[in-house]
Order: sequence, then structure tokens, then C-alpha cells
Amino acid sequence: MVGRLIFRKAERSIVSESTLRLSLACWDYDRTRSLSDGRVTPQGIDLVYLTLSPEESFFRMMRFKEFDVAEMSLSSYVLSLDDPKRPFVAIPVFPSRAFRHSGIFVRRGGAVRQPSDLVGKRVGIPEYQLTALVWIRGILEEFYGVPYDSVTYVTGGLEQSGRIEKARVRLPESVSIERAPEGATLSAMLDQGAIDAIYAPRTPSTFGNGRVIRLFPDAASVERDYYQTTGIFPIMHTVAIRRETYERDRWIAKNLQKAFDVSLNEVRPAQHDTTALRFSLPWLVAHAEETEALMGPNPWAYGLSDANRKVLATFLRYSHAQGLAKNAWDPADLFVPESLESFAV
Repeated sequence: MVGRLIFRKAERSIVSESTLRLSLACWDYDRTRSLSDGRVTPQGIDLVYLTLSPEESFFRMMRFKEFDVAEMSLSSYVLSLDDPKRPFVAIPVFPSRAFRHSGIFVRRGGAVRQPSDLVGKRVGIPEYQLTALVWIRGILEEFYGVPYDSVTYVTGGLEQSGRIEKARVRLPESVSIERAPEGATLSAMLDQGAIDAIYAPRTPSTFGNGRVIRLFPDAASVERDYYQTTGIFPIMHTVAIRRETYERDRWIAKNLQKAFDVSLNEVRPAQHDTTALRFSLPWLVAHAEETEALMGPNPWAYGLSDANRKVLATFLRYSHAQGLAKNAWDPADLFVPESLESFAV
């Protein structure tokens, strides 16, 4: 029995006669802060919020299914749909988005000075299936004429050796991929000239030493142009639920989605509060106003709006074309039906 369901936005206390205790692994975002500190709770759920880095929560959820609910790489989740057991379901909540032109690093004075120079080169990547890399390869192919299989990929840890793929991937024969030497890191390999470039969601530690630079020096300007051209603000992560957890209590999907929405909606007023700046940016309000002038009042919006459908459809097209997703999924295929429909009065 679930008991009375009461949505709470207050101090921690007993809020129902019977609540369901669920673990949630998620990073420390402003847009989920109200969930992590208990000011917002999903109806009928005692949420145990575990603040873990994306790399850790992804690895532990994909490998061991340790959590009831977890922030998950969009790419890893899409790959899980090819598993006959379908271990996870998802709701259209996107805790992380990021433009990724800024995630391509090269060596100053090296062989790569413009995107077309990447063809035929050795490129370091943490994992082939990373969401950020699906976006980078897709953008480079679609807008700069660099086919995804025109480089040799060298996989390994950015700062620690031995990193492996979280998800099992079977790539087309046209993809040339090799492991970094034992004990080597991609960050050091680029600095030393052993590879020509790095595609990565994290900035390598060698960036800024004078030798490692971004392929696009003014990446923010390039990313703004990309958004104005495409209307795409790339989605990186979604929220996944273990299938058995969902099947046992299907009502949790909508209740979690509603709570994530409430937490997200607290962010925008805080960004525009001029009384006392909530975040450590001197021109926070000006930056928020500039962003909204370009991207609208809620660029982080969840759900399957037309804008989000376009972003997801583009990602799914890239994933399938790059030999990752075995099926050409539709965005609606990714999420449980309860999360896509609402009642009317």
C-alpha cells in the first residue's frame, strides 16, 4: 500500500502513513538542489539522494544496477534498449545538457588546425559510446565534413589509465579503434604528441599549459552560432529507473517527474534575483538575460516538447549512424507512457 500521497516542500518529516523509500544517484546541480536537500520530495516517496559524479553513478548503475533511480548517460541508456531484458526505463528529465564544440582539444602547432585536418588522425577518447562524443562526431560529420569513421580512436582514461567502456558496444568494421598503452593517459599523450586530438566531456589537465588548446578557440561563439542555426541544446543525461522498481510501482515515474520539474522551476527566479547574487558570478543576472534572449525563458525544460523531440531525434540519428544504437528509435520510444501523457480537466 502506498498510503496517502502528499507533495511536500518543507523540512524533513514523516509525510505519509506509508512511503516508498527509493535511492537516487545524481550529481550536485542547482536544478536538483531542492531534491537533494529535501525541500522538494516526490509524492509518496522517501528519496535517498546520493550525490555522485556522473562517471561514478553511470558506472555503478550500468554495471551493477545499484540504485533504484539514477542520472544516466543518454547514450548508455539508448544502448540498454538493445538488451532483450531492457533493464531500465526512463522519464524525460534531462539533468545535464551541454554544447560540445568546446570538448575537442588539439596540440598547439600540431597537425590539426581546423576540423578537416582531423581526417586520418589519431584521436583519444575515454569511451566510444559517451553521449558527448556521439554529439561531437555527429556535429563534425554533419557540419565540417569529418566522417565518424575517418579517424583512428585511441581509448583510455583522460587522467587515469585503464578506463573501459561501461556499455558493451559492437562497432562497424570501418571504425578503427585501439587501446591506449598500459599506464598512459590521454591527457599526457596529447601533450606529448602521441595522439593528435582528444574528444572528451571533461577538460584535460594539460589544457592551458601552452601546448594543449581547443580546436575552436572561441568555442562559446561557435556554440551560439550552432544553436541559432539548429535550435539544438544538446541533451547529455536522462533519468533512468530500474525496470523491476518501475514495474512494481508504476506510479513513481510521474511523481518523480513532477518533483524534478518543481526543483528545476526554482532555478530561474534565483538567477534573476538582484538583491543578493545566489551564485558566484558577478554578472550572473546579465548572463541569465543574455542566455534567455537567445534560447528562451526555459532552455533546460524537461518533457517531450517539439524542441526536445528535435534534440533527441538528432542524437538518435547520430547514435544509429555511428554504429551504436541497433535500431532507429523515435524519441517517444525512450520513455515510459506515464511520463508522456497528462490528464485534462
